[in-house]
Amino acid sequence: MDKCHSVLEGQLSDNPPILGIDDAAILYKHADLNDLMFVALNRRRSQVPGNEVTYLVDRNINYTNVCTINCQFCSFYRPPGHQESYTQSVEQISHRIDELETLGGSRILMQGGVNPELSLDWYVDLLVELQLRHPSIALDCFSPIEIEGIAEVCGKTTFEVLRILSEAGLHGLPGGGAEILVDDIRFAVSPKKGSSDNWLKVMEEAQTHNLTTSATNVFGLGESISQRIEHMSRVRELQERSLNNGLSGFTSFVSWPVMLENNSLGNGNAGRNKIELGTGAVEYLRHVSISRIFFHNIDHIQASWPTMGMDIAQIALLAGADDAGSTMMEENVVSSSGSTKTDATELELQRMIISAGFVPVKRDSEYNKLDACLQLGDKLGSITSRTQ
Repeated sequence: MDKCHSVLEGQLSDNPPILGIDDAAILYKHADLNDLMFVALNRRRSQVPGNEVTYLVDRNINYTNVCTINCQFCSFYRPPGHQESYTQSVEQISHRIDELETLGGSRILMQGGVNPELSLDWYVDLLVELQLRHPSIALDCFSPIEIEGIAEVCGKTTFEVLRILSEAGLHGLPGGGAEILVDDIRFAVSPKKGSSDNWLKVMEEAQTHNLTTSATNVFGLGESISQRIEHMSRVRELQERSLNNGLSGFTSFVSWPVMLENNSLGNGNAGRNKIELGTGAVEYLRHVSISRIFFHNIDHIQASWPTMGMDIAQIALLAGADDAGSTMMEENVVSSSGSTKTDATELELQRMIISAGFVPVKRDSEYNKLDACLQLGDKLGSITSRTQ
């Protein structure tokens, strides 16, 4: 415990040392949660000054559920030819974006599966048409594993695929598919998914093409605390390299525990020690706190309300998170695995932020602040009266 106290005190200094892997693991395992959250909140105020918490008005669009990767924790995908498989048309996707625009949204987060039936031209035509119809909406689409799948179908490198998609209107590459960047665990739950090195390589290539990127982490897959820190370390190393090369790097880091209710990973765990898989609210808050202290080179840490609920996400704002995530409008991947709430209104996010003692600020996908919240004073008064 003396070691915990000394490491935490060092992190509270005016010029805190970069948190090493071993010290991060010690804090994760042994530090008092209140002390850990206090240090993380202090670091957040140093790294992202002020009392603002940002949020994004966007929409998730899952353009296809066809996938050949068969991740054990995914209840969303369907194999090619399945009677429940689908691929949305340009008209269907555009209609969803129309609905987002009426709510003042600024981004779509569009992901699907690794669908071998879709050519590179299909993706290019989709992006060109969406950019033409919706020029004010940022198109953040296709996770690294989808880029790998497109590259395999068309016979090009992932670097070349990213260049072509960028020229067609791709704005950013979502951080999905990272899960855990430790291959022993990664291949145990997703044996067909690319390696950790592949995910990092595609992300670095995306940053080279000036695409907006974020880093993610799904935990509770049976990994150790040290392996969770290893995941963070690999992300931090890439961030350091990208920044040193004059690239923008990752905008943010967001983590959440695996959902086990409706997938083969959870169902197949019936005979195992349940403590091996999944995690709870306390461990999630420890994870958020450690990520804030560990990532000296990633400014924004996002709270995950879709998996943890609004109440725990609100507490995460006091554990170092400075962003409340996005409205999403619709979401099919997490919800199919057991989450009960996967959309939120702008007012709900504002209410959650204000109730935690912060000021809500609307942003875009690059964390640029947008117009001030409309009639924020009126909303503050209304929300305060409801919570008293």
